Amino acid sequence: MPLRVERRDRVAILTLDDPDRRNALSPGLVDEIVAAVAACEADDSVGALVVTGAPPAFCSGADVKALESMSGRDASHVRSIYDGFLSIRDCALPTVAAVNGPAVGAGFNLALCCDVRIAGASARFDARFTRIGLHPGGGHVWMLERELGPQATAAITLFGERIDAGRAVELGLVWRSVADDALLDNAVELAGAGAALPRDLARSVKATLREAPWQPDFESAVQTELARQKITFEQGGGSS
Repeated sequence: MPLRVERRDRVAILTLDDPDRRNALSPGLVDEIVAAVAACEADDSVGALVVTGAPPAFCSGADVKALESMSGRDASHVRSIYDGFLSIRDCALPTVAAVNGPAVGAGFNLALCCDVRIAGASARFDARFTRIGLHPGGGHVWMLERELGPQATAAITLFGERIDAGRAVELGLVWRSVADDALLDNAVELAGAGAALPRDLARSVKATLREAPWQPDFESAVQTELARQKITFEQGGGSS
């Protein structure tokens, strides 16, 4: 099975486990990611997800054979490759990427789709789309611009700049960088803080984070937060 799912208390660890292909997103792996995320969301005992890869890579992008088979076909077939990382983005639970090696193309998207990224010392972020003659896909430019702004996004997507773990911290692409052998424990510890929240509260805060950029003005943001904060007061939040 190209995806391994483990549990540490309320944290589910999804490990892309196809090292011979450097954890490339094959159709089979995509299907397993989508199913695993749905299962975690349906399981009340799961409070957060960590996404990582089996060494030597986090994820090398879309499987080359799958891309070749889609050459000349309509966009809906290419869109199916996106389903794996978009299921992570759409997940209502807190998500942490433990980037343990190269995150390339669609693998870069997989990392971007997580709420927080922690990088091991061996992490590398490489868009690569244009170097293989492809326009960036899967919302890559949109997500990266949201994280880094237009100049860094242009440097990475148009000019092909590769980003190592230290530079990723400087740019704000990752929350922090740690030694490779401490990466998974560090990611699980962070995810555990999110998993410890009441599930409804975590979902509500994540929804607010997702909607924040689209609020038309500050007052609308205040009203959205007030409505959700009121629910938590009614549920006993804020009491000692």
